[in-house]
Amino acid sequence: MFKKKEQQPVRSRGDELRDYVLLAMFATIILLLTFTPIGFINLVVIKATIVQVPVIIGSILLGPKKGAFLGAVFGLASFINNTMMPSLLSFCFSPLIPVPTMSRGSLWALVICFIPRILVGIVPWYLYHLIRLPIHRETRKTRLIELAVSGAAGALTNTFFVMGLIYIVFQDAYAAVKDVSPEAVLGLIFGVIGTNGLAEATVSAVLAAVVCYPLQHMTGQEKLKEDSRPEEPADPIPEPQKQIETGSEETEGGENA
Repeated sequence: MFKKKEQQPVRSRGDELRDYVLLAMFATIILLLTFTPIGFINLVVIKATIVQVPVIIGSILLGPKKGAFLGAVFGLASFINNTMMPSLLSFCFSPLIPVPTMSRGSLWALVICFIPRILVGIVPWYLYHLIRLPIHRETRKTRLIELAVSGAAGALTNTFFVMGLIYIVFQDAYAAVKDVSPEAVLGLIFGVIGTNGLAEATVSAVLAAVVCYPLQHMTGQEKLKEDSRPEEPADPIPEPQKQIETGSEETEGGENA
C-alpha cells in the first residue's frame, strides 16, 4: 500500500569533507559577489544581482541546513555592505542606518536582511525534491528543468519576501525615498518584482541548471532516477484452457500406458 522509504546511502568521511569544501567555496563566492561589481549582470535596462545563485546551488547540492547557513552568510554580507557603503535603501537592511521618517534605525531591517536570504537556502532543496516525486524515469532534459525551476523559485523567494516586508514595514519611508505618495508604493513594489525579480529568476534558473547538473554528475550525488514502476504481471492462463491442457496430458498418459 505504501512504498517503503528508500534507505539513504551511508556517507563516508570523504563525502562529508567534500560537502564542507563546497560549503566554504560557496560562502567565499557569496562574499566575493557582494563586495565586488561582478555580483551584478547588466541586462538591457536593469542590473540583475547573482549573489543569491551560490545560495541556491548550495541548497540543491548540500541540503537545506547548509543552504540556510549560506543564506545567513548572504544576509550577513548584505548587512555589512549596507552599513559600510549605504545607499538610499540601506535602512531596509541595516538597523545602523536611520530610517528617513525616523531619527534612528529599525530592528526590522535585520528581519528583512536575514529571513528572506535564509529561505533562499531552504526553498530550492524542498521544491527540487518535490518536483522529482511524480517523475518515474528521469532524463537529462527533465533534470535540467527541475534544476531550473528550483533556481528560479529561490530567486523569487528572495524578491517576494524582501519587497513584501519592505512594503509592510517601511511603506512610508520607501515612499519618502522614492518621492511618491504611500499609496503608490505598492505599484513600485510590483514594478520591481516584474523587472528585477523576473530577470534575476531567469538568470538564477539558467545558472542553477548549468552549474548543478555537472556538479551532481561529478560528485555522484544524484543519479538519474530509473523507472521504478513495477512491471505488469503476465496474463494468467484462463481456467478452461488449464482444464483442456490437463485433460490432454492425461489422455497422452493413458495412450502411452
